Amino acid sequence: MSGGDDPDGELLGRALLARVIEPGDEVAGRWVRELGVGAVVRRLRERGVALPGVSDKRWAGLLARAGRAEPRRDLAVARDAGVRFVCPGDAEWPGQLDDLGDARPLGLWVRGRASLRMWALRSVAVVGARACTEYGAHMAAALAAGLAERGWVVVSGGAYGVDGAAHRGALGAGGATVAVLACGVDRPYPRGHTQLITRIAEQGLVVGELPPGDHPTPSRFVLRNRVIAALTRGTVVVEAAYRSGSLVTARAAQRLGRHTMGVPGPATSGLSAGVHELLRQEAVLVTDAAEVVELVGDMGELAPERRGPVLPRDLLEPAARRVLAALPGHRAASADEIARGAQTTQDDAIARLYELRSLGYVERHGDGWKLTRQAMISARSDRQGC
Repeated sequence: MSGGDDPDGELLGRALLARVIEPGDEVAGRWVRELGVGAVVRRLRERGVALPGVSDKRWAGLLARAGRAEPRRDLAVARDAGVRFVCPGDAEWPGQLDDLGDARPLGLWVRGRASLRMWALRSVAVVGARACTEYGAHMAAALAAGLAERGWVVVSGGAYGVDGAAHRGALGAGGATVAVLACGVDRPYPRGHTQLITRIAEQGLVVGELPPGDHPTPSRFVLRNRVIAALTRGTVVVEAAYRSGSLVTARAAQRLGRHTMGVPGPATSGLSAGVHELLRQEAVLVTDAAEVVELVGDMGELAPERRGPVLPRDLLEPAARRVLAALPGHRAASADEIARGAQTTQDDAIARLYELRSLGYVERHGDGWKLTRQAMISARSDRQGC
């Protein structure tokens, strides 16, 4: 715990400020950085002259909140709910959150047994549309399961749609997952995910900036996304319309220098339009966990090379493939005609034709050569696979 000679005072001060100041408030963050937690709390408690950068009206609102704040009670309620308050300087504080500068959280309320700092070191955010399609839910769950199987922690926002699918995918694979909420971590939201968030708290971590009992608002959802981006090594967006909140997470990741990835969808799908726009900018296209890990993981963690199936004619020598390609599709041809098509000599073409006959690709018809029925079927299949 940072706070000089009075760690308990620092803890109480930050708990009070968490009740008074909205998440991501950079003006208040500058107060804390320049003056210290204790000085800011005293100015609020003593109802003194407004701190710089706020109007009289906003200062009055902050004073009213400070007058109602009960940090000891918040900490006691949290403790009873199995929640701890982790602050900058604590052993459990994830140092990468400091990249947020003055928008850094004053502290994080954490529910669950694992170490947030250790888990955040090897974590990936998987976010996307709430009203996702079956494809989006499948891709989110498959990505999360694959990441979990590779020892990565999956971080998301606990919401319906892609978030929920990602959490379930990680849990189903026996892996680790973190839900970052836009409300008090003792009050799961959305209510329909109470069982899921409870399970995450038992097997993983539930994290939030807001004190016990606090409720979510639209702005808090948006500001929560910067924490998801900062905690993780990279953010994967699975389905997102142009105005999706998950794009806020991706853009925050870009600003912070984190990896930003997108899973493509149908070009006609409005739910993938935001992802596609992201991919046209600086995001990297990914389709599975191996490709995500290749980007965010350590040197040498490479995804397998992507290739189509190896076809029998792929195993022929290049000269034999050229002769085979020179045969007409539905008639016999002379060796001279085939040689001209393959741009080789007649003797070389004849030698290759006998080689191809032994492999079942061609057959001789008098003075001419023709593709076998099996070779013609194979050629059609090759073209259809292109």
